Amino acid sequence: MARSIALYSAVDDMLTHYAVDVDSATLVRKETVRVPAKVQYAWRHPAKPCLYVSTSNGGPRVESDYNHVSAFAIGADGALLPHGESQPLPRRAVHMCVDPSGRYVLNGHNYPSSGVTVHRVQANGEIGDRVVQATALDYGIYPHQVMVTPSGRTAVIVDRGNKAQGDKPEEPGALRTFGFEDGQLSAGGVVAPQGGYGFGPRHIAFHPSKPWLYASDERTNRLYMFRYSERGIEAAPAFACPTLRQPELVRPRQIGGPIHVHPAGHCVYVANRADHTVADGEHKVFAGGENNIAVYGIDPETGEPKLLQHVDTQAFHIRTFACDPGGRLLVTASIKALHERDGDRIRHVPAALSVFRIQADGRLEFCRKYDVETSGSQLQYWMGMVGLD
Repeated sequence: MARSIALYSAVDDMLTHYAVDVDSATLVRKETVRVPAKVQYAWRHPAKPCLYVSTSNGGPRVESDYNHVSAFAIGADGALLPHGESQPLPRRAVHMCVDPSGRYVLNGHNYPSSGVTVHRVQANGEIGDRVVQATALDYGIYPHQVMVTPSGRTAVIVDRGNKAQGDKPEEPGALRTFGFEDGQLSAGGVVAPQGGYGFGPRHIAFHPSKPWLYASDERTNRLYMFRYSERGIEAAPAFACPTLRQPELVRPRQIGGPIHVHPAGHCVYVANRADHTVADGEHKVFAGGENNIAVYGIDPETGEPKLLQHVDTQAFHIRTFACDPGGRLLVTASIKALHERDGDRIRHVPAALSVFRIQADGRLEFCRKYDVETSGSQLQYWMGMVGLD
């Protein structure tokens, strides 16, 4: 178990380090570094003290012409220092990861076209050359995450698809697998229950010791558990359940969010997020919905998730959250500030980092909240925690 923990929060192109005191469940803001453009996602190397950060001057369905993946050395105190040259990406990356061997960085793209970019990681942790793919592959309609299985031999694209809008019909979602060897991707399988209609996975998380994959569905607010092996992911989920406290009451902009399995494997966490607003005098105010973390216990024999708790994040639209490596704290990051009606007054609720203590059974206990400044159109787009020793 790491004795020291660092938390990193990204607001546009500024990446801020916080020291984490796990015992007191507190954060202390430290230094901030500027990265090449707005942070899209980041991932820590599995063995080296390096953080890899994907950046872009674009956004969802926004053209971009300045896209990079950069390496930062993580100091013993958590401070970040640039590590080698940033490498260009062909377009905005919506998600990225480092494979379990630590030899490759993978970036997933969804606009204006779907794809995966692979770079080598050099022995010193710097980012090396891009691995040119030998074969053109089908990466799906709207990839939202790229992951590599714990074995390191299979890559997974989480293809969210798109909901029906206006005259445009629904575009189905899927989990797409690819062989992964020496940085090269090869054709694999496609898992799309009911043809992928009504299936809109956003993120997946692997159990740390069992062949179980958990997926959050952004478009239908559901949690799935799939069994998988080196042959692929089973065609249908073994278990499925709603993520909302009130699944019968789905308001506009109520969408499923990120998902993480506890490091010990005994529970899984899913974020429910909402940020729809309506006019209220001079302001736009929150129109209702669930902003919470759904906590599920995991049956150790079957992998079935069983609801334990919904806990309010006391902020709006949790785009990212993380557990500390020892599994004692969970911190959520809300993407932006909103106004909400509070009786006869309108209250401004800033973006925030909300800190929770993880109980022995996986339930969460709210401890405190730290406001995060997001001026104008700025967004707190990513947050993560890493162990320092």
